[in-house]
Amino acid sequence: MNGSFIRNHQYNFIKKQIGYLQRTCQSVSDRKVVEAVRDSTEFKIMELFMDAEGIQRELLSNISALQTAEDFEQYLRSLESYITNFPQVTEKQIRKLFHKNKKLPIPDLTIDYQYLTYLGWISISTGKLFLVYPLDGQIVGIEGKFIPTNKKGVCFLCNKHEELALFTAVSKSRPAHSSPDYYKAVGNYLCMDSQECNKNITDVTALERFIQDVLK
Repeated sequence: MNGSFIRNHQYNFIKKQIGYLQRTCQSVSDRKVVEAVRDSTEFKIMELFMDAEGIQRELLSNISALQTAEDFEQYLRSLESYITNFPQVTEKQIRKLFHKNKKLPIPDLTIDYQYLTYLGWISISTGKLFLVYPLDGQIVGIEGKFIPTNKKGVCFLCNKHEELALFTAVSKSRPAHSSPDYYKAVGNYLCMDSQECNKNITDVTALERFIQDVLK
């Protein structure tokens, strides 16, 4: 298969590893150290794509000759056409995902879906955050309360130090014979700016676990 196979968060991970290798090449004179970092970088990248073969494997592992800034830039550029686009969603699909919300704000859908891991937007007037994500081959959506913290901290999705908000959603699960008033809230701190979060996220484990905790 020679088509798209790199998801946005995987590309971000590759960029992070390649950036570290580039800085090592530029600042470390000991060739053994440089080659050790190069080998480690290749291993970490290939570990993400255990099933890669043919041109995919060749593209990903082609880092042995990277030396100059131009070499590193060209390597990353060569991968861009293999990034898998986030499923392009329509206003109709979004309204169907959040059909109970009659005053649903619709996000800007004229965005670059190539560099998107999740689609997130907020409604300032209602203090709500909406999140859309392709989970197990199906587009799902969750909404919850969105409370800015007015300070920086570590986002649970991208692990970067950014301006945060507390996102709290009500789980759809309900124990048998529970009270009609029963509810379970699932919450965590995430980036105020979903665009920056999408640029930084390198792993979707926390995101998928959060969504599953809400939907199950």
